[in-house]
Amino acid sequence: MNADPFKPLRLNGRVLLVALHDIVMAAASFMLALWLRYWLADIPWSPVESWEGMAVFTAVAAVVFRYAGLYRGIWHFASLRDMMAILRAAVLSLLIFLPLLFFVTRLESYPRSALVLQFFILVALLAGPRLLYRSWKDGSLVQALKRGDDKRIPVLLLGSGMAADAFIREMERGGDAAYRVVGIIDDSERRHGRDLRGVRVLGSLTDLPAIVRQASEMDRPRRIIVADDRFGGRAIRELVDTAAQLGITVARLPRLTEFRKEGDGPHEVQPIAVEDLLGRPQRVLDRAAVARLIGGRRVLITGAGGTIGSELVRQVAALGPALIVLFEQSEHALYQIDMELAERTPALPRIAHLGDVRNAEAVDLAFTQHRPEIVLHAAAYKHVPLVEANVGEGVLTNAVGTQIVANACRRHHVAVMVMISTDKAVNPTNVMGATKRVAEMVCQSLDLDRSAGGNAGTQFVTVRFGNVLGSSGSVVPLFQRQLGQGGPLTVTHPDVTRFFMTTREAVELILQAAAMPRDGLHAEGKIFVLDMGEPVRIQDLARQMIRLAGKQPDRDIKIVFTGLRPGEKLYEEVLHQDETLVKTPEEGVMLAAPRVIDHAELEQALAQLSAAAARRDNAMILAMLKSLVPEFRHAPEGQDKSVQDKSATAAD
Repeated sequence: MNADPFKPLRLNGRVLLVALHDIVMAAASFMLALWLRYWLADIPWSPVESWEGMAVFTAVAAVVFRYAGLYRGIWHFASLRDMMAILRAAVLSLLIFLPLLFFVTRLESYPRSALVLQFFILVALLAGPRLLYRSWKDGSLVQALKRGDDKRIPVLLLGSGMAADAFIREMERGGDAAYRVVGIIDDSERRHGRDLRGVRVLGSLTDLPAIVRQASEMDRPRRIIVADDRFGGRAIRELVDTAAQLGITVARLPRLTEFRKEGDGPHEVQPIAVEDLLGRPQRVLDRAAVARLIGGRRVLITGAGGTIGSELVRQVAALGPALIVLFEQSEHALYQIDMELAERTPALPRIAHLGDVRNAEAVDLAFTQHRPEIVLHAAAYKHVPLVEANVGEGVLTNAVGTQIVANACRRHHVAVMVMISTDKAVNPTNVMGATKRVAEMVCQSLDLDRSAGGNAGTQFVTVRFGNVLGSSGSVVPLFQRQLGQGGPLTVTHPDVTRFFMTTREAVELILQAAAMPRDGLHAEGKIFVLDMGEPVRIQDLARQMIRLAGKQPDRDIKIVFTGLRPGEKLYEEVLHQDETLVKTPEEGVMLAAPRVIDHAELEQALAQLSAAAARRDNAMILAMLKSLVPEFRHAPEGQDKSVQDKSATAAD
């Protein structure tokens, strides 16, 4: 902005009207203070005796008010800043007026105590009309007058912090506000019984049923709005359950850490999203460190059209790379992410490269043409039952494809390659998990080989995390589709549990791991793991989603158990029992050190595995996977062996 902060106030009709109002109020305050002083002392007083003093004070006030900025404030938005300006103007006017009046009248007929009375009267006469005008314009005065006929939806707020304060203020200000806050719930006992902008803190979450039962018909809450960023996971799930029993819905205000669309504000109520049901707070990216890594560099992303790959593209594009290469084997997926990027960041140099990570020549050509400095490897087959039915394809893409990309990174002197893995690689019971474990071993062995060679060459980073909410093939889109069809929701087993994270979290972990300084971390050959909190039972997730849709589980929408799918486990694990976690400087990001294999030995085994996959020799493939990954316990018929085989795994 080039506006001059000292630009003189432009006089117009409204400014002159405000100036006239304040001058009249200054004169009135002088007379009212004297009248009140003499009336309290029961002494006769005539206004004619004080006209000289009134004239002096009015003249002083007119000048002081002008330079104190009283006419710059907009009454519709009168605030504490305006009140402070009024206080300063009142004090300054009286301090200048008193010596001037002494020279004019020797303070005859002006008792000194009137000065104190005049200060309070002047402040009230200047501030009162401003506050009344604001209350009238923003609708809060009207709402107060017609409280008995208020048609707004009564709600309870969960949390009594800044977000709650802003929401209450917005609801009282807007004449067309949708909600009326009838109470606040907060687990801090020291706030119970206190008021926030006139709204009482009624109790803690455990008091919710009693609070709802005791409310009058007019004030009975119909919705609970979460206004506390720290409230999530298990607490949200319990809240949804309790609210469903009370017949009220749950929503939340946007978190302060979320990127909002232009125009969004703290009053924009959102439905509780599936992400809110995670058993922990969501992680937030250290954007400065990642920006230093990505900014001004050439980045290639494999699998750029997939769920993780496309989110990687979006976040990397926002960090100012010199070039972003979208490497994808699906023409449709590549077209979609390329068009999205063209709309989002048209000035960003980008290349849409159609290619398959299984084709070594195609990968080498892409590296030769585009010379990437950072490679984010997201290309993989990840659907457990499909890979079980197509064993050779899973090996060629997940294991051999990773080897091809990693070797290309070394040949072309890429600075960093990040390989994206899964918790299914831990004690795998399916081919997909076993192939991803082999992919981990490829990057581990290359990183250790680099370290042994004096830390020269490509740095290989492996990132492991659980299920991504909302990804293709994920249970959440499946449940949403089934809900839209009226049910039933299909769950494989009553006790099946999974670790979950959001797509944003997954991508931020990938970028954070790539950007993390290695000094003193000893990350060579290790795997970055996100602390994903407690696993979520899929049956519970299904019931929560039914409630979020405003329906009752087992009554409106049925849940059907279909049996474990081929290769599926009851319980996922993020660590092998022999792996130990080491903390990193980033909260929630850990390092694990799984078993590794010599790089030359692994190369030889992968050559044989690749040949077996090319022949589609499934028996040989499974035998070799079990040799490379001793903890692999194949469960092709969906019989979960993750629990019963723990003793056998411990003996390996």
